[in-house]
Amino acid sequence: MAAVEKLKPNDDEVWRTRVDLAAGIQISAMLGMTEGIDNHFTVKVPGQENQFFVNPKGLHWSEVRASDILICEADGTVIEGDLPPPVSAICIHLPIHQAHPRGNVVFHTHMPYSTALACSKEGRLEMCHQNSVRFWNDVAYDDDFHGLADDASEGRRMAEVFGDKSVMFLANHGAITATSTIAESLDYMYFLERACEVQILAESRGKGLHIIPEDVIKMTFEQYGNFTINSARHFEALKRMLEREGSDYAE
Repeated sequence: MAAVEKLKPNDDEVWRTRVDLAAGIQISAMLGMTEGIDNHFTVKVPGQENQFFVNPKGLHWSEVRASDILICEADGTVIEGDLPPPVSAICIHLPIHQAHPRGNVVFHTHMPYSTALACSKEGRLEMCHQNSVRFWNDVAYDDDFHGLADDASEGRRMAEVFGDKSVMFLANHGAITATSTIAESLDYMYFLERACEVQILAESRGKGLHIIPEDVIKMTFEQYGNFTINSARHFEALKRMLEREGSDYAE
């Protein structure tokens, strides 16, 4: 497991978090889960309640390295890094970090199928596939689009709608995850997009969705067990894929 071995000699938790965030960003680009130089991932700096890692504005996600990651204060002031942060990352993410009970990591993307669902009338993730069941009772829906998020009041409004869920769909916009670890947020984003893809493809047949019975939904959710362990394994596998491609994410 090359990605793990690379980090073993380094006991600096702040640097390890930078490396993992850069990996998550490059993985998202590799999987087609990004939109140009836009969208944003943020993580609390270990040991700092009001400092946050954020990807810089202006770099394509496929080229973001650990050393490119910014550290910002809660008001958006950059205290480490050369490029500016995305304005909407500061306005959306930081209020969610501060309000969400598991808001250590906040990821936001415009993934095609998740965004398509968010742009649909009464767009809801339906329990029609086992991947959908992963998100049972854990999705919030913000049905009010207020334009580009360029004010912290919009982030506070989103945080209130988000509550304690792990995933939120933003109407006419995209999706957000809030979790404890980078591996979890990336894993949630990946499987959310796959669940939305299956749902939209199934709906395109015009025959309606075959919804799983509620008792089977509950049983299947319980069968999944510990998402945290699987998320970590998935993340390490994806980092190995990056390394086989010669990625410089850890630099």
